[in-house]
Amino acid sequence: MNGSAADLRARAEAASAGLPALMLSAERLAASLTSGLHGRRRAGIGEDFWQYRPAGPGDSARSIDWRRSARSDGQFVRDREAEIAQSAVIWVSAAAGMGFSGHAARPSKGARAEVLALALAMALLQGDERVGLAGEPARAGRMQGERIAEALVARTPQASDEDIPPAAALRPGQRVILFDDFLGDPEPVLAYLARAAGMGVVGAMLQVLDPDEEAFPYGGAVLFRSVSGALSHDTRDAGGLRAAYLARLAERRELLSRAAMGAGWHFGFHDTAMPPAQALLWLWSVLEG
Repeated sequence: MNGSAADLRARAEAASAGLPALMLSAERLAASLTSGLHGRRRAGIGEDFWQYRPAGPGDSARSIDWRRSARSDGQFVRDREAEIAQSAVIWVSAAAGMGFSGHAARPSKGARAEVLALALAMALLQGDERVGLAGEPARAGRMQGERIAEALVARTPQASDEDIPPAAALRPGQRVILFDDFLGDPEPVLAYLARAAGMGVVGAMLQVLDPDEEAFPYGGAVLFRSVSGALSHDTRDAGGLRAAYLARLAERRELLSRAAMGAGWHFGFHDTAMPPAQALLWLWSVLEG
């Protein structure tokens, strides 16, 4: 067996080992949203009744339900539920920095992002939506959740500290959810948002950080080094850098928040010491609109 085949087999075995744990965690997390899955329906040209609403400008006489209208002083239209499923695209950064965890008891940023991404996908799939990872076909059904899980655990982490969502995969009318720490160069992300806005693509960005990156609890002599090893900074007074670091983090969040708002998107953040259900509920609420 040649080396490339052996590497592929090793990666496949590692992926299959992690799949049950990821699926179980995501299924439990998605179950917390089960009661909120109702109400994602929208008016359209389907056959199932959805709701009555008061008639308004543009509604023809044929669209008015005269039997319902006879029971009140107004005129009502019988809305039907749309048959066309919505499409959601999920992207999880594979940058080297997503492998960081400040404590052995906490998951890495990447692990938390994968659980949230899969749980959100499962919840959306339960709502009969089509879901897919960026660059892959969006499909409906439970089997699609398993495909997404397999793809997530089989990914190879990048050697670089940077990872960029694939702008070429954007399609008009999509909803996109990005999971990243957004600590790298912001320009590619800003360009991605601008392109998405121009195509009518809406979505959400969730910044996933470790609590140590949130609070910068360091003091004394510390050698800071990126997970990839490409960046490093040696200091004898880490505590003296805290105020400047926190200011830079706040500036980055303000920049991303403004850019997201300008594109019609939502920006939120989550640290891995917090319950994942909080982040999932936020994502669900902003996607509900």
